[in-house]
Amino acid sequence: MKRIKLFGLSVLLLASLSACTDDLNTEPRVELSLEQLLQQDPNAITGIMSKLYGSFALSGPNGPGSSDISDDPGESPFLRGIINLQEFTADGMKNRWGDNGLDQLTTASNWDENNKFFRYLYNRVYYTVPQCNNLLLVLNNVDVPNKQSVISEVRFLRSLAYYYMIDCFGKGVLVTEANVGQSAPLPEASRQQLFDFVESELLAIENSIATSNDYGRANKAVVRMLLAKLYLNAEVYTGTAHYTEALTYTKKVIDEGGYTLATNFVSNFSGDNRTSPEIIYPLIADALVSQSFGNTTYIVNGSMNSATMNTIAFGNPGGNDAWAGHRATKSWYGLFGDLGTSTDDRAQLFWTSGHQYEMVDYKEWTHGYPSVKFRNSNYFSASTPTVFSGTDFPLFRLADAYLMFAECVVRGASGGTINQATDYVNAVRTRANASTITPGQLTLDFLIDERARELNLEGHRRSDLIRFGKFTGGSYLWPWKGNTQTGTSIPSTYNVFPIPLTALQANPNLTQNPGY
Repeated sequence: MKRIKLFGLSVLLLASLSACTDDLNTEPRVELSLEQLLQQDPNAITGIMSKLYGSFALSGPNGPGSSDISDDPGESPFLRGIINLQEFTADGMKNRWGDNGLDQLTTASNWDENNKFFRYLYNRVYYTVPQCNNLLLVLNNVDVPNKQSVISEVRFLRSLAYYYMIDCFGKGVLVTEANVGQSAPLPEASRQQLFDFVESELLAIENSIATSNDYGRANKAVVRMLLAKLYLNAEVYTGTAHYTEALTYTKKVIDEGGYTLATNFVSNFSGDNRTSPEIIYPLIADALVSQSFGNTTYIVNGSMNSATMNTIAFGNPGGNDAWAGHRATKSWYGLFGDLGTSTDDRAQLFWTSGHQYEMVDYKEWTHGYPSVKFRNSNYFSASTPTVFSGTDFPLFRLADAYLMFAECVVRGASGGTINQATDYVNAVRTRANASTITPGQLTLDFLIDERARELNLEGHRRSDLIRFGKFTGGSYLWPWKGNTQTGTSIPSTYNVFPIPLTALQANPNLTQNPGY
């Protein structure tokens, strides 16, 4: 399978970025315009697309120290933002660094419009979206190989960026190719309006995007998976449930995508995971070609410390290259019972030696267990430890689709049976050597826990907890929720993040989310 090679968004797509200052002023600054380039060499679209895909995985055009946006190149990459905002704010993972706002995320407390980590993700969305808009305009005037499918890919990437705007901030500005060159601030778009736009885009491209594509590029199943995700969370986003639609598109992914569960769970998170038959859509990493402090390097290195661990076994050289930041809490590893006796393979993916079960102090490295789910070592062959990770990030994979199908059935969606749903859940559990369940045991409470066992650290947890009504309030507590060791209630305000101050200052039409 051919693998797309990612590079930073170089001069070909480089905009004078102003995501935090101006949502529209993104006319590319180039020596040769995109239109001229593609007219001279239509095959250049492959490189241009790789750079667009790279906006989700890399920080900038010239290696890990460069940035496409006027934010820290190490801290601000898109995937790093997903992990910070979707995992550390939730129950299963905590970070100990406390970097000027990271404490507020990991303790779900004192959130405000000045936190730079909210700004980073917001700015990344409004960097990627205008790049897509610019390319869509150009593609109207040139011919490139597989043009309609390429256009659909660009629209998918724009939709993916907007999906995180919907999920994280609940509103924003709707910028499309129709707005390129417009200088006046655009009106605020509600969550419903953004939802409607992304839904319409994904439905429009479902049949025009390629059924198969290079590894790392979107295809029909990828579009359907994002649409299923959008529908799965529709009740949170719009107040109207769309579980039947979520099941419909999840079923299409399962039945028509051609994906199968990998035989070994951990192979999905190893350095050679590009061979996995389960990964529907990865964000590509390469230890040499596409280095970044914000792709899986952040996850792997951040979970390592040679002071208590054999980091080399996980593909990390150790020493100064081990960052010692991330650890799981008992809200994750406690779901497996006794880790020493559990038969579940997923229970073995925590480093316990030299660490204590209770996270009495989240800033102490030895409190809580580091997760070794992601590693930079190969699963199927020998590999050499490297400072940067070459492990791809599985943004979408089949096991998630199986659990989504089951959840939709339990929530009353039409089109699936409880027996089929149970079979899918048991396929996930059997792969991990966990015991099977009966249809009577398939409940929402079981599913939110199974999603943690299977999917934690993959960028879904905060959204899952919100959908299950467990993120805010005090009905479900976890270590350091609300900045207390045993957890305390947090306000419903926290179901969305605050709009960054820089965005509010740039566009007077934007308003702050209630409660901030």
